[in-house]
Amino acid sequence: MIPNFLIIGAQKAGTTALWHYLNQHPQIYMSPVKEPGFFDFEGEKPNFSGPGDAELYNHVVTDIEEYRQLFQGAANEIAIGEATTWYLYSQKAPERIKHYIPDAKLIVILRNPVDRAYSSFMHAIRDEREPLDFGKALGEEETRINQNWEYLWRYKQMGFYSIQLKRYFENFDISQIKVYLYEDLNNNPAELIKDIFQFLDVDDTFMPEVFTRLNISGTRKNKTIDALLNTENPVRNFLRPILPVRFRKNIANYLRTQNSLKPQSPLDIQKELIEVFREDIFELQNLIQRDLSKWLEA
Repeated sequence: MIPNFLIIGAQKAGTTALWHYLNQHPQIYMSPVKEPGFFDFEGEKPNFSGPGDAELYNHVVTDIEEYRQLFQGAANEIAIGEATTWYLYSQKAPERIKHYIPDAKLIVILRNPVDRAYSSFMHAIRDEREPLDFGKALGEEETRINQNWEYLWRYKQMGFYSIQLKRYFENFDISQIKVYLYEDLNNNPAELIKDIFQFLDVDDTFMPEVFTRLNISGTRKNKTIDALLNTENPVRNFLRPILPVRFRKNIANYLRTQNSLKPQSPLDIQKELIEVFREDIFELQNLIQRDLSKWLEA
């Protein structure tokens, strides 16, 4: 068994929420391992060298037979998929996907690259991996890439979407690719989800429970609350079979939101990054036929 659709990114653009939404549909089977990364790492073990990198990639699947096993639980589902947020950025993934799944349906969600960069930075701050402020971290990006730090650290590089999307448009028919914006997911999730269900040829009258803020970046006010929400523990194990999933998610989202400290990116850095991304944003507008002028406003 192998998937017939993939969520390929972008990182920090709502893919965790989307995985949860699609996973609720009775005609969709999602890999129980999010971000198996096979099409980026086939035949090679990740060897990232940044702080905390190795632990984050120890779940990556590099063998095709092991990858197939992720989907053994599928029965009569119509759509079988997985979500790996860095496939969009990967230079290797498009051709490998084409080799194994030439008819794959590909789903992309794009976020304002300036906001996405800062969200990635705050994610690293949240996990106590990033020792620098945002400006200094951006200045170190090339050095970190040259030292083979993992994708999260590539705050700017992962935001050049037109370059990344073109690799997929060159390998797949445009009818196989659906591109959405992070704003679509936030402003009208029901419409976006319905459109995806139509794209995947599953029942579009089904509506999953819609949660928000499933992978919040930023520092935490209380580390005990963070640990209770994000690690396996007796409290979570006790409550899981008792409380309905919707109630659990809503409470968890409320607590995560209340427990999150997320200062704004400095305005001067926002303006600098807008200029860094300006040309690519114009290219992307033409590529996906969407008005992205809001992304050019600080």
